[in-house]
Amino acid sequence: MENNYKQQIENYFKDNMQYIKKVFSDIVAINSVKSEAQEGMPYGKGSHDALEYAYNLLKEWGFKVTNFDFHAISAEYLPEGANEVKLGVLGHLDTVSVGDGWNSDPFQLTEKNGYYFGRGVIDDKGPCVASMFALKCIKDLDIPLSYGVRLIFGGDEEDGCHDIEYYQEQEKFPPCVFTPDGSFPVLNCEKGMVHLKFSAPFENKNQNKIVAIEGGKVINAICDKCTVYYSLGGTSFKDKKVYEGKASHASRPENGDNAITKFLEEFKNINPLFESLAKLFPHGEFNGSSCGLGFSDKISGDMTCALTMLNLCGDTLSGGIDIRFPIDKTYEEISGIIKNALEQAGFKIDECEGMQPHYVDENSEFVRSLLATYEQVLGEKGYCIAEGGITYVHNTEGGVAFGAEFPWENNNMHGANERISLDTFNKNLLLYANAIANICR
Repeated sequence: MENNYKQQIENYFKDNMQYIKKVFSDIVAINSVKSEAQEGMPYGKGSHDALEYAYNLLKEWGFKVTNFDFHAISAEYLPEGANEVKLGVLGHLDTVSVGDGWNSDPFQLTEKNGYYFGRGVIDDKGPCVASMFALKCIKDLDIPLSYGVRLIFGGDEEDGCHDIEYYQEQEKFPPCVFTPDGSFPVLNCEKGMVHLKFSAPFENKNQNKIVAIEGGKVINAICDKCTVYYSLGGTSFKDKKVYEGKASHASRPENGDNAITKFLEEFKNINPLFESLAKLFPHGEFNGSSCGLGFSDKISGDMTCALTMLNLCGDTLSGGIDIRFPIDKTYEEISGIIKNALEQAGFKIDECEGMQPHYVDENSEFVRSLLATYEQVLGEKGYCIAEGGITYVHNTEGGVAFGAEFPWENNNMHGANERISLDTFNKNLLLYANAIANICR
């Protein structure tokens, strides 16, 4: 597996780092949170502008670029003598919303204390930039390849992956696909997912009446602020109390501090619905055992279950739950258990959707090639990991995640002050370029 270009690749990135930072800064500056669709902009202006920027730059660099009506773009490098594209690198340029609590402008690449800060620097703009320059490095150094490479960037990963559905209607994926949308060394096992929304009629007869609750805006993030409003009567707000927590991706609830369950812990004796939810979702419990879940297996590890949304509007209390479950269970089994637990507690199920688990054999040739690259570049033993996050290749047969972060890092993905260390970003560049050289040689 060892290639002879490792040092040349390393020198290339050192020589071009200022240009790499400029492109990184330009892409972070584009607010690509999904917004209302416009003509020619299926996911809003920001997503369109980010894809257009990458399209124009990749075209300028001499790649064969294709625009899939701004659902997605691709850039292909087919060296002389190669007649088949073997490797696809799948990333996305849209991001989640910004939220509160930032110490810097989320749409400005800020370098501080060895980190880059900004929305999308780890999910997934930074890794996309690394992938772009990895391919440019291979082309500029004229590293011989027997097979071609295709970058594929979408604009709707954070809201259902309709971009890739559209792309696949037009073009098939290459036989090998990795996404820089997960963790190193190789993420070959992704837990299944359940997203569920529920509601119930709400009545509070206490003197200091709770008239509104605002807790959580998205179902796949741990709530960092739950605001409770009180009134003595009518519709005027008498007072409010804010419960502070810490945001994290819902697939890693242990990295956050759930403001909703903090509130329920204090108010569980005020209302039967609060009491029921506090029993089902105790503060500090992450595996859903109180709901009748709590499953684990040897490959996937422990499952996660988080109450991520709780809102009171008028006389209706509503909420949302994020669950990531092991590969030896099914969506039907897990959703059935959580639905039953909520219905027994007096709640109605409003929506329920999800995905089955995704697993690729760690002994496949593709996975072994990526692990060998990891060991070659970093000098560390490569291994496969399992996570609860749903990556871009979750529904792609044989697809795995190769980076962009390491399992021991907490980069505040989907939270305030999202970050990637300069060291990790540099390793992204080296790993992706060497992976292309090794897999497509």
